Amino acid sequence: MILRAASPVLAKLVAVAIVFLSVSAQAAMYPMPPKGSDVIGKVQHIKTKASDTFVSLGRKYDVGYRELQEANPNVDPWLPGNGTPLIIPSAYVLPDGPRRGIIVNLPEMRVYYFPRPDSQYAGKVFTFPIGIGRQGWSTPLGTTRITQKIPHPTWTPPASIKAEHAKQGDPLPDVVPAGPDNPLGQYALRLALPAYLMHGTNKPAGIGMKVSHGCIRLFPEDIAALFSMVRPGTPVDIVSQPYKVGWNGQELVMEAHSPDAGGNAPVRNYTPWVQSLIAATKSNPKAPVNWDVAERVVKTADGIPEPIGHDPNRRIADGS
Repeated sequence: MILRAASPVLAKLVAVAIVFLSVSAQAAMYPMPPKGSDVIGKVQHIKTKASDTFVSLGRKYDVGYRELQEANPNVDPWLPGNGTPLIIPSAYVLPDGPRRGIIVNLPEMRVYYFPRPDSQYAGKVFTFPIGIGRQGWSTPLGTTRITQKIPHPTWTPPASIKAEHAKQGDPLPDVVPAGPDNPLGQYALRLALPAYLMHGTNKPAGIGMKVSHGCIRLFPEDIAALFSMVRPGTPVDIVSQPYKVGWNGQELVMEAHSPDAGGNAPVRNYTPWVQSLIAATKSNPKAPVNWDVAERVVKTADGIPEPIGHDPNRRIADGS
């Protein structure tokens, strides 16, 4: 009686709540760290089952395929085996930049969302794994914004993609209707960058890989949650930060990812990690840094934040 009398509005709110709860159960939502701190989440350690693959575990723990590969380089991603110890790299140094709107970090293949101050989720930060543009179809860097929210989108393949599929013997129609076979999934966010979207996918196995034609793909449940929270005008910064440095209390930590060897997410110079480390300690130049450990973190590039220095005199409360 209550749901029937409440009209479609309440039904929509209930649906959004269900989506949000399912995503937060996967630890996609975290409290915003206090001023002067930059780390969210916690690394998890599990043992695999015989039926597990990196694709299925990525969906379960809301991490991307390459994130699991980086953290577990000696484990077979398709046959990890029964009882194999596995690291779930679910701790993150927040990207460098204003904590507002959406930040997409291409080398990390991860998106961060900082809700508006007037949002019911203010004071939280959300993070989701993504799939990005493959070689020849790179996802561009830059500052943009969301211009349109599109539920149940249709897809009109551009001529270049139609030609590519035709060459492969897989011709595409002029318009792909909304539904389970639509490559855009159930929700899409149009960006001010011409022809680029953040959207769901009918092939979730590609999350954490370079598989798209430049658009940014999310797991179906992740795009549903993001879609429910953002609004047109939300700023979107697409950045290349393979080396993230920040503070976790009195510990200076670094998180390193493999830079894009294909050049689709270029770093600024030959020693970007040194530049990142200098920038991170600019407000505290006397912070002790173990450069040998920092170099090891960079070379390992396992995507796990690791301490590279400790400042016992650092006041945590005010971030100084």
